[in-house]
Amino acid sequence: MIMDKVEVETINSFSKSELLKEVYGLIWILLPILTLLLGITIEVLVIVWLEREISASIQQRIGPEYAGPLGLLQAIADGTKLLFKEDILPSRGDIPLFSIGPSIAVISILLSFLVIPLGYRFVLADLSIGVFLWIAISSIAPIGLLMAGYSSNNKYSFSGGLRAAAQSISYEIPLTFCVLAISLLSNSSSTVDIVEAQSKYGFFGWNLWRQPIGFLVFLISSLAECERLPFDLPEAEEELVAGYQTEYSGIKYGLFYLVSYLNLLVSSLFVTVLYLGGWNFSIPYISFFGFFQMNKMVGILEMTMGIFITLTKAYLFLFISITIRWTLPRMRMDQLLNLGWKFLLPISLGNLLLTTSSQLVSL
Repeated sequence: MIMDKVEVETINSFSKSELLKEVYGLIWILLPILTLLLGITIEVLVIVWLEREISASIQQRIGPEYAGPLGLLQAIADGTKLLFKEDILPSRGDIPLFSIGPSIAVISILLSFLVIPLGYRFVLADLSIGVFLWIAISSIAPIGLLMAGYSSNNKYSFSGGLRAAAQSISYEIPLTFCVLAISLLSNSSSTVDIVEAQSKYGFFGWNLWRQPIGFLVFLISSLAECERLPFDLPEAEEELVAGYQTEYSGIKYGLFYLVSYLNLLVSSLFVTVLYLGGWNFSIPYISFFGFFQMNKMVGILEMTMGIFITLTKAYLFLFISITIRWTLPRMRMDQLLNLGWKFLLPISLGNLLLTTSSQLVSL
Protein backbone atom coordinates (compact mmCIF):
# COMPACT_ATOMS: atom_id res chain seq x y z
CA MET A 1 0.00 0.00 0.00
CA ILE A 2 1.52 3.30 -1.11
CA MET A 3 0.62 6.51 0.81
CA ASP A 4 0.63 9.83 -0.97
CA LYS A 5 2.49 12.92 0.29
CA VAL A 6 -0.60 14.48 1.92
CA GLU A 7 -1.22 11.42 4.12
CA VAL A 8 2.42 11.34 5.24
CA GLU A 9 2.31 15.02 6.17
CA THR A 10 -0.94 14.46 8.08
CA ILE A 11 0.57 11.58 10.07
CA ASN A 12 3.71 13.62 10.86
CA SER A 13 1.70 16.64 11.99
CA PHE A 14 -0.49 14.40 14.18
CA SER A 15 2.56 12.78 15.82
CA LYS A 16 4.10 16.20 16.44
CA SER A 17 0.90 17.51 18.03
CA GLU A 18 0.72 14.44 20.29
CA LEU A 19 4.36 14.96 21.29
CA LEU A 20 3.67 18.62 22.07
CA LYS A 21 0.68 17.64 24.19
CA GLU A 22 2.83 15.21 26.19
CA VAL A 23 5.53 17.87 26.66
CA TYR A 24 2.96 20.46 27.79
CA GLY A 25 1.41 17.94 30.16
CA LEU A 26 4.81 17.17 31.67
CA ILE A 27 5.52 20.90 32.06
CA TRP A 28 2.20 21.47 33.84
CA ILE A 29 3.02 18.61 36.21
CA LEU A 30 6.54 19.85 36.99
CA LEU A 31 5.71 23.58 37.11
CA PRO A 32 3.84 23.54 40.49
CA ILE A 33 6.54 21.32 42.02
CA LEU A 34 9.39 23.56 40.81
CA THR A 35 7.49 26.66 41.93
CA LEU A 36 7.01 25.13 45.37
CA LEU A 37 10.72 24.22 45.61
CA LEU A 38 11.68 27.77 44.64
CA GLY A 39 9.29 29.17 47.23
CA ILE A 40 10.67 26.81 49.91
CA THR A 41 14.24 27.89 49.10
CA ILE A 42 13.34 31.57 49.41
CA GLU A 43 11.45 30.90 52.66
CA VAL A 44 14.44 29.09 54.20
CA LEU A 45 16.75 32.00 53.29
CA VAL A 46 14.30 34.45 54.84
CA ILE A 47 13.99 32.33 58.02
CA VAL A 48 17.78 32.15 58.41
CA TRP A 49 18.05 35.92 58.01
CA LEU A 50 15.15 36.55 60.43
CA GLU A 51 16.63 34.24 63.07
CA ARG A 52 19.96 36.04 62.91
CA GLU A 53 18.32 39.47 63.10
CA ILE A 54 15.93 38.54 65.94
CA SER A 55 18.70 36.75 67.86
CA ALA A 56 20.93 39.80 67.48
CA SER A 57 18.15 42.09 68.77
CA ILE A 58 17.49 39.87 71.80
CA GLN A 59 21.21 39.76 72.64
CA GLN A 60 21.64 43.50 71.94
CA ARG A 61 24.27 43.07 69.27
CA ILE A 62 24.64 43.79 65.55
CA GLY A 63 23.45 41.05 63.25
CA PRO A 64 24.53 40.36 59.66
CA GLU A 65 24.92 43.65 57.77
CA TYR A 66 27.80 43.38 55.26
CA ALA A 67 26.66 40.67 52.80
CA GLY A 68 24.12 42.55 50.71
CA PRO A 69 21.58 45.12 51.92
CA LEU A 70 20.75 44.49 55.60
CA GLY A 71 22.78 41.26 55.40
CA LEU A 72 20.16 39.54 53.22
CA LEU A 73 22.79 37.68 51.18
CA GLN A 74 24.59 36.19 54.19
CA ALA A 75 22.60 32.93 54.05
CA ILE A 76 23.36 32.56 50.32
CA ALA A 77 27.05 33.15 51.04
CA ASP A 78 27.03 30.48 53.77
CA GLY A 79 25.27 27.99 51.49
CA THR A 80 27.72 28.65 48.66
CA LYS A 81 30.65 28.14 51.04
CA LEU A 82 29.28 24.78 52.23
CA LEU A 83 28.62 23.73 48.63
CA PHE A 84 32.30 24.12 47.66
CA LYS A 85 33.83 22.70 50.84
CA GLU A 86 35.49 19.30 50.79
CA ASP A 87 33.24 16.34 51.54
CA ILE A 88 35.22 14.37 54.14
CA LEU A 89 34.24 10.73 54.76
CA PRO A 90 35.09 8.81 57.97
CA SER A 91 37.68 6.15 57.16
CA ARG A 92 36.08 3.46 59.34
CA GLY A 93 32.47 4.51 58.89
CA ASP A 94 29.69 2.92 56.85
CA ILE A 95 29.98 5.13 53.75
CA PRO A 96 26.67 4.17 52.00
CA LEU A 97 24.63 4.83 55.14
CA PHE A 98 26.71 7.92 55.86
CA SER A 99 25.79 9.35 52.45
CA ILE A 100 22.12 8.32 52.48
CA GLY A 101 21.28 9.68 55.96
CA PRO A 102 21.06 13.42 55.11
CA SER A 103 19.09 12.69 51.91
CA ILE A 104 16.43 10.69 53.78
CA ALA A 105 16.00 13.49 56.30
CA VAL A 106 15.62 16.19 53.60
CA ILE A 107 13.28 14.19 51.32
CA SER A 108 10.93 13.24 54.18
CA ILE A 109 10.54 16.90 55.15
CA LEU A 110 10.08 18.09 51.55
CA LEU A 111 7.29 15.54 50.97
CA SER A 112 5.36 17.12 53.86
CA PHE A 113 4.78 20.23 51.75
CA LEU A 114 2.54 18.20 49.41
CA VAL A 115 -0.46 18.47 51.76
CA ILE A 116 0.02 22.03 53.07
CA PRO A 117 -2.57 24.47 51.63
CA LEU A 118 -1.10 27.95 51.25
CA GLY A 119 -4.37 29.40 49.89
CA TYR A 120 -7.89 28.42 48.88
CA ARG A 121 -7.46 25.15 46.94
CA PHE A 122 -3.80 26.12 46.49
CA VAL A 123 -2.31 22.76 47.48
CA LEU A 124 -0.39 20.13 45.53
CA ALA A 125 -2.34 17.16 46.92
CA ASP A 126 -5.66 17.55 48.73
CA LEU A 127 -5.76 14.09 50.28
CA SER A 128 -8.42 12.77 52.65
CA ILE A 129 -5.63 11.61 55.01
CA GLY A 130 -3.51 14.75 54.63
CA VAL A 131 -2.50 15.41 58.25
CA PHE A 132 -1.78 11.76 58.99
CA LEU A 133 0.29 11.48 55.83
CA TRP A 134 2.39 14.35 57.22
CA ILE A 135 2.87 12.51 60.52
CA ALA A 136 3.78 9.28 58.72
CA ILE A 137 6.27 11.00 56.41
CA SER A 138 7.86 13.13 59.13
CA SER A 139 8.47 10.03 61.25
CA ILE A 140 10.95 8.84 58.59
CA ALA A 141 13.35 11.77 59.25
CA PRO A 142 14.68 10.37 62.59
CA ILE A 143 15.67 7.19 60.72
CA GLY A 144 18.00 9.30 58.58
CA LEU A 145 19.45 10.94 61.70
CA LEU A 146 19.96 7.56 63.36
CA MET A 147 21.64 6.24 60.20
CA ALA A 148 23.93 9.30 60.19
CA GLY A 149 24.91 8.76 63.81
CA TYR A 150 25.45 5.02 63.48
CA SER A 151 27.43 5.18 60.23
CA SER A 152 29.85 7.83 61.53
CA ASN A 153 31.66 5.32 63.78
CA ASN A 154 31.81 7.99 66.47
CA LYS A 155 30.43 7.64 69.98
CA TYR A 156 29.25 11.28 70.06
CA SER A 157 27.48 10.91 66.72
CA PHE A 158 25.86 7.63 67.75
CA SER A 159 24.65 9.12 71.04
CA GLY A 160 23.18 12.06 69.12
CA GLY A 161 21.39 9.71 66.71
CA LEU A 162 19.92 7.67 69.58
CA ARG A 163 18.78 10.87 71.30
CA ALA A 164 17.13 12.07 68.07
CA ALA A 165 15.21 8.78 67.71
CA ALA A 166 14.14 8.72 71.38
CA GLN A 167 13.05 12.37 71.28
CA SER A 168 11.09 11.94 68.07
CA ILE A 169 9.20 8.88 69.37
CA SER A 170 8.46 10.58 72.70
CA TYR A 171 6.87 13.67 71.16
CA GLU A 172 5.26 12.22 68.03
CA ILE A 173 2.61 10.41 70.08
CA PRO A 174 1.22 13.51 71.89
CA LEU A 175 1.41 15.42 68.59
CA THR A 176 -0.58 12.67 66.85
CA PHE A 177 -3.26 12.74 69.56
CA CYS A 178 -3.62 16.52 69.09
CA VAL A 179 -3.99 16.10 65.32
CA LEU A 180 -6.55 13.33 65.85
CA ALA A 181 -8.60 15.65 68.09
CA ILE A 182 -8.59 18.32 65.36
CA SER A 183 -9.71 15.72 62.80
CA LEU A 184 -12.63 14.73 65.04
CA LEU A 185 -13.69 18.37 65.41
CA SER A 186 -13.47 18.97 61.65
CA ASN A 187 -14.93 15.57 60.65
CA SER A 188 -12.05 15.24 58.18
CA SER A 189 -8.32 14.60 57.98
CA SER A 190 -7.89 16.75 54.88
CA THR A 191 -5.92 19.92 55.53
CA VAL A 192 -8.21 21.91 53.21
CA ASP A 193 -11.36 20.68 55.00
CA ILE A 194 -9.85 21.51 58.40
CA VAL A 195 -9.22 25.12 57.33
CA GLU A 196 -12.70 25.46 55.81
CA ALA A 197 -14.28 24.06 58.99
CA GLN A 198 -12.65 26.91 60.94
CA SER A 199 -13.94 29.57 58.54
CA LYS A 200 -17.62 29.17 59.51
CA TYR A 201 -17.41 31.41 62.57
CA GLY A 202 -14.54 33.70 61.58
CA PHE A 203 -11.93 34.53 64.19
CA PHE A 204 -13.80 32.73 66.98
CA GLY A 205 -14.05 29.58 64.90
CA TRP A 206 -10.31 28.93 65.08
CA ASN A 207 -9.36 25.65 66.70
CA LEU A 208 -7.06 27.67 68.96
CA TRP A 209 -10.13 28.60 71.05
CA ARG A 210 -11.81 25.20 70.77
CA GLN A 211 -8.62 23.25 71.58
CA PRO A 212 -6.42 25.47 73.83
CA ILE A 213 -4.87 22.51 75.65
CA GLY A 214 -4.21 20.71 72.38
CA PHE A 215 -2.66 23.86 70.95
CA LEU A 216 -0.16 24.13 73.82
CA VAL A 217 0.74 20.43 73.59
CA PHE A 218 1.10 20.68 69.80
CA LEU A 219 3.29 23.78 70.17
CA ILE A 220 5.65 22.09 72.64
CA SER A 221 5.75 18.84 70.65
CA SER A 222 6.49 20.74 67.42
CA LEU A 223 9.44 22.51 69.03
CA ALA A 224 10.72 19.15 70.28
CA GLU A 225 10.29 17.58 66.82
CA CYS A 226 12.26 20.48 65.31
CA GLU A 227 15.02 19.94 67.91
CA ARG A 228 14.97 23.59 68.86
CA LEU A 229 16.08 24.93 72.21
CA PRO A 230 15.26 23.94 74.91
CA PHE A 231 14.89 20.56 73.14
CA ASP A 232 18.13 20.42 71.09
CA LEU A 233 19.55 17.46 73.01
CA PRO A 234 20.52 15.41 69.89
CA GLU A 235 23.08 18.06 68.90
CA ALA A 236 24.00 19.55 72.27
CA GLU A 237 27.40 21.15 71.58
CA GLU A 238 28.66 21.05 75.17
CA GLU A 239 28.00 17.31 75.50
CA LEU A 240 28.18 15.73 72.03
CA VAL A 241 30.39 18.11 69.98
CA ALA A 242 27.66 18.41 67.31
CA GLY A 243 25.67 15.21 67.81
CA TYR A 244 24.84 13.07 64.78
CA GLN A 245 26.38 15.65 62.40
CA THR A 246 29.83 15.71 64.06
CA GLU A 247 31.60 13.85 61.23
CA TYR A 248 29.82 15.67 58.40
CA SER A 249 31.22 18.48 56.29
CA GLY A 250 30.46 20.36 53.10
CA ILE A 251 27.10 19.94 51.42
CA LYS A 252 26.03 17.02 53.64
CA TYR A 253 26.44 19.19 56.72
CA GLY A 254 24.48 21.87 54.87
CA LEU A 255 21.64 19.39 54.29
CA PHE A 256 21.28 18.83 58.04
CA TYR A 257 21.31 22.59 58.49
CA LEU A 258 18.55 22.78 55.86
CA VAL A 259 16.50 20.04 57.55
CA SER A 260 16.27 22.00 60.81
CA TYR A 261 14.84 25.07 59.07
CA LEU A 262 12.56 23.08 56.76
CA ASN A 263 11.16 21.24 59.77
CA LEU A 264 10.58 24.55 61.54
CA LEU A 265 8.77 25.94 58.46
CA VAL A 266 6.58 22.83 58.12
CA SER A 267 5.65 22.94 61.82
CA SER A 268 4.79 26.65 61.55
CA LEU A 269 2.55 26.05 58.55
CA PHE A 270 0.76 23.15 60.25
CA VAL A 271 0.17 25.24 63.38
CA THR A 272 -1.40 27.81 61.06
CA VAL A 273 -3.54 25.25 59.21
CA LEU A 274 -4.69 23.27 62.25
CA TYR A 275 -5.23 26.02 64.84
CA LEU A 276 -5.07 29.52 63.31
CA GLY A 277 -7.57 29.28 60.47
CA GLY A 278 -5.11 28.84 57.59
CA TRP A 279 -5.60 31.29 54.75
CA ASN A 280 -8.80 32.83 56.19
CA PHE A 281 -8.50 36.53 57.04
CA SER A 282 -11.34 36.09 59.59
CA ILE A 283 -12.26 39.79 59.25
CA PRO A 284 -14.69 40.82 56.48
CA TYR A 285 -13.26 43.20 53.91
CA ILE A 286 -14.56 44.81 50.71
CA SER A 287 -12.60 44.03 47.57
CA PHE A 288 -12.03 46.86 45.10
CA PHE A 289 -12.18 44.41 42.20
CA GLY A 290 -15.33 42.76 43.55
CA PHE A 291 -17.04 46.16 43.60
CA PHE A 292 -16.52 46.51 39.84
CA GLN A 293 -17.37 42.81 39.22
CA MET A 294 -13.90 41.90 37.96
CA ASN A 295 -14.14 38.18 38.78
CA LYS A 296 -10.73 37.10 37.47
CA MET A 297 -8.96 39.82 39.45
CA VAL A 298 -10.98 38.81 42.52
CA GLY A 299 -9.70 35.21 42.23
CA ILE A 300 -6.08 36.34 41.86
CA LEU A 301 -6.44 38.80 44.76
CA GLU A 302 -8.00 36.20 47.06
CA MET A 303 -5.27 33.66 46.30
CA THR A 304 -2.53 36.26 46.87
CA MET A 305 -4.19 37.39 50.11
CA GLY A 306 -4.56 33.78 51.24
CA ILE A 307 -0.87 33.03 50.72
CA PHE A 308 0.12 36.28 52.46
CA ILE A 309 -2.16 35.57 55.46
CA THR A 310 -0.93 31.96 55.80
CA LEU A 311 2.72 33.02 55.76
CA THR A 312 2.07 35.89 58.19
CA LYS A 313 0.53 33.49 60.73
CA ALA A 314 3.37 31.02 60.17
CA TYR A 315 5.96 33.72 60.83
CA LEU A 316 4.24 34.46 64.14
CA PHE A 317 5.04 30.90 65.26
CA LEU A 318 8.57 31.29 63.89
CA PHE A 319 9.05 34.43 65.98
CA ILE A 320 7.86 32.57 69.09
CA SER A 321 10.24 29.64 68.48
CA ILE A 322 13.21 31.94 67.83
CA THR A 323 12.45 33.94 70.98
CA ILE A 324 12.14 30.76 73.07
CA ARG A 325 15.58 29.69 71.82
CA TRP A 326 17.23 32.64 73.59
CA THR A 327 14.92 32.61 76.62
CA LEU A 328 14.86 29.08 78.08
CA PRO A 329 17.89 26.95 79.03
CA ARG A 330 18.49 23.50 77.60
CA MET A 331 16.78 20.59 79.37
CA ARG A 332 18.49 17.42 80.53
CA MET A 333 17.70 14.21 78.64
CA ASP A 334 15.76 12.72 81.56
CA GLN A 335 13.73 15.93 81.92
CA LEU A 336 12.93 15.90 78.20
CA LEU A 337 11.68 12.31 78.27
CA ASN A 338 9.72 12.86 81.49
CA LEU A 339 7.98 15.87 79.95
CA GLY A 340 6.99 13.83 76.90
CA TRP A 341 5.88 10.59 78.54
CA LYS A 342 4.66 11.69 82.00
CA PHE A 343 2.99 15.02 81.17
CA LEU A 344 2.28 15.66 77.49
CA LEU A 345 1.14 12.12 76.68
CA PRO A 346 -1.53 11.91 79.46
CA ILE A 347 -2.67 15.50 78.78
CA SER A 348 -3.02 14.92 75.03
CA LEU A 349 -4.82 11.62 75.62
CA GLY A 350 -7.23 13.28 78.06
CA ASN A 351 -7.83 16.08 75.56
CA LEU A 352 -8.59 13.50 72.86
CA LEU A 353 -11.06 11.68 75.13
CA LEU A 354 -12.83 14.95 76.03
CA THR A 355 -13.05 15.89 72.34
CA THR A 356 -14.44 12.46 71.46
CA SER A 357 -17.03 12.66 74.29
CA SER A 358 -18.18 16.12 73.21
CA GLN A 359 -18.53 14.99 69.60
CA LEU A 360 -20.58 11.94 70.66
CA VAL A 361 -22.85 14.09 72.85
CA SER A 362 -23.45 16.54 70.00
CA LEU A 363 -24.64 13.76 67.63
